[in-house]
Amino acid sequence: MLEDLFFIASKTVGMLARVESWLLILLALALLAAWRGRMRATRALLTAGFLALLALTVFPLGTPLLAALERQYPPNPPLPDHVDGIIVLGGAEDTGAFTRWGVTGMNAGGERMTAGVELARRYPQAKLIFTGGTASLIYSDAHTIPSRMTKALWLALGVPEAQIVLEDRSRNTAENAIFTRDLIQPQPGQVWLLVTSAWHMPRSMETFQRNGWTGLVPWPVDFRSAGQTFRMEWRLDDHLQEADVALKEYLGLLAYRMAGK
Repeated sequence: MLEDLFFIASKTVGMLARVESWLLILLALALLAAWRGRMRATRALLTAGFLALLALTVFPLGTPLLAALERQYPPNPPLPDHVDGIIVLGGAEDTGAFTRWGVTGMNAGGERMTAGVELARRYPQAKLIFTGGTASLIYSDAHTIPSRMTKALWLALGVPEAQIVLEDRSRNTAENAIFTRDLIQPQPGQVWLLVTSAWHMPRSMETFQRNGWTGLVPWPVDFRSAGQTFRMEWRLDDHLQEADVALKEYLGLLAYRMAGK
């Protein structure tokens, strides 16, 4: 019950963890002020909204924030000779294409999927584990779609079916850690590679370790921040996406630590 409440709260508050939501709130407040004849407040709100949008269009405001997360776990760390399992966190699958067209697809975090396959080929004795159900508040009956699509993709890329393990109930990172632990029953001394986006790795490592996982080796992928983290560029779409990812991840870190997850 508490997990359900935490999930619902995280998704509800998550709607506010988007820059465009705050820009729309500013616009709504400006309209309200205009209707009430408060022209001074209207001008102030419109000016603030315009300057924020201009700054976001010209500067990648989210990139330095993502870089601070991504620097915590460098790419391609040294790997041991033996690995018991490779855990790939969900979130990179494009389930819309799979549901509508029956074809596998990946979003911007698709490196999670391909990195898992690369590691599975390097360690053929290790289990390749996908953990992730649907994170939707509405379509809870579609929880198996991400795992089914992932299995189809991995089989097409040559991963033996006997090597694949699927966990399809989890809706967030905390449940990834709990449900995968219950499914796999990791033992002391075993080694597990954790594959997720670099900006998501700090929260993932904290969450898995807090839920009893030991022997974890982080394998970050999907790095978003470039070497030059603050460059002028007229790209609202890219800058908005980076800012949204950064804001959501920092709020997620705060919420998980406050909730002891």
